[in-house]
Amino acid sequence: MSGVHSPPSKDRSATHDCYLRLRAMILTGDLTPGHKLKIEELRSLLEIGASPVREALSLLTSDLLVERMDQRGFRAASVSKSNFEEILALRCILEEKALRASLAASNSAWEETLVLCHHRMKKAAQEDSSGFEDAHRAFHMALIANTNMPMLAHYCAQLYDLNIRYRNLAARGPNYRTRSVQNEHQDILDATLTGDADIAVRLLIEHYRNTGNYLSSQMDI
Repeated sequence: MSGVHSPPSKDRSATHDCYLRLRAMILTGDLTPGHKLKIEELRSLLEIGASPVREALSLLTSDLLVERMDQRGFRAASVSKSNFEEILALRCILEEKALRASLAASNSAWEETLVLCHHRMKKAAQEDSSGFEDAHRAFHMALIANTNMPMLAHYCAQLYDLNIRYRNLAARGPNYRTRSVQNEHQDILDATLTGDADIAVRLLIEHYRNTGNYLSSQMDI
């Protein structure tokens, strides 16, 4: 019986791998906004079958990273200033709710996870490690991981990824790292650990808006 079920498992694994690789290429800008995603080209690039590519592209449409064109296949999702501003506004609204909910249910396990994630992020930044982006995402997701509201956490994670795509597209601009982002992260952590929801939320929203103002000024979209 196990032999009967192994092919679907392999198919799912291939689709998941393809999904992760295409997602990374879109988030980093290697697949530029509006780029037509041709099945055969992606098959050759990723050295994978056509079926996993199609399934991965369908999954990425749900993530809003790929757009399906009527009768014309797929393309990497387009970008615009209005889209970015909507993403930023929604992040501020949803993450305020999520952070307040996490703080309301605060416990030692969550606080320990926050401290650990912050430490890993800080260490990766100091080492200029390629793992910084993953550590940065883990810290921000840890801040809202105590909500006990899986749908809210899901939407926050999706908006994080949509936002990070814009940040990667603008990262080559001047003065990108002149802000003391590490200090902002430390202040957010400190306020969260003291349980002051109003200050923690204010600092988090200011952190996002500072980045948002920079991206809006640098991106000609």
